[in-house]
Amino acid sequence: MFRAILSKKDLSKQDEYYACVRDLLDDKSVLSLSGFRHHIGTTRFQHSLNVSYYNFLLCRFFRLNARAAARAGLLHDLFFYNRKTHEKVANSHPAEHANIAYYNASQMFPLNEIESDMIINHMWPMTPTLPRHRETFVITIVDKFCAVAEVLTYAMRKTGAKVRFAGSFALMLFLKLTLKL
Repeated sequence: MFRAILSKKDLSKQDEYYACVRDLLDDKSVLSLSGFRHHIGTTRFQHSLNVSYYNFLLCRFFRLNARAAARAGLLHDLFFYNRKTHEKVANSHPAEHANIAYYNASQMFPLNEIESDMIINHMWPMTPTLPRHRETFVITIVDKFCAVAEVLTYAMRKTGAKVRFAGSFALMLFLKLTLKL
C-alpha cells in the first residue's frame, strides 16, 4: 500500500494518479530510495511519493500537466547515496542533487520537457536557471511543503502530539515563511 503523508488514501487505488506512476512504482531503483533517510523522519522514497501525489493534485486542480507532475515528483530526488556521508559535490548538495537526479532519471526513463524542467529546477531559486514551465513552480512549492510536513509530523510523533494537526502546522509555517520573503 502506498500512502502520502497527511492522507489516509491508498494511492494504488487512486486510479487516475496510479495510472501515471505505476511503471515507476514497479521499478526497483525507485523503490530502493526507501533505504535512504530524508528529512529526519522519513525516507527519500516516501518524500518523493508525497511530492508526487500532492504535485499531481495541485497541477490537476490548476489544469496543468498532472501526469508530468506525478512522474517528476517521484523522480525529483532520484540519487542513490546518503547525503550526510557522501563526498561533497562541487556545489552544495541542495543545489547539485537536482542535476544528479535528472541524470539518473534520464538514464532510466524517457522524460518529456516538462518532467526534465521540474526535476532540474525543483530547488529553484537555488538552481541557476529559472523554471520554464508553470508545473515547475508548483513542484518547488510542493517539495518545500512536504519537507515541512514530514519534519513536523516526526516532531509531533516524538513529542506525543496529535499527528492530525501536523498538516495544519505545516501549512501555517510554510505560509508564514513564504510571506516573509
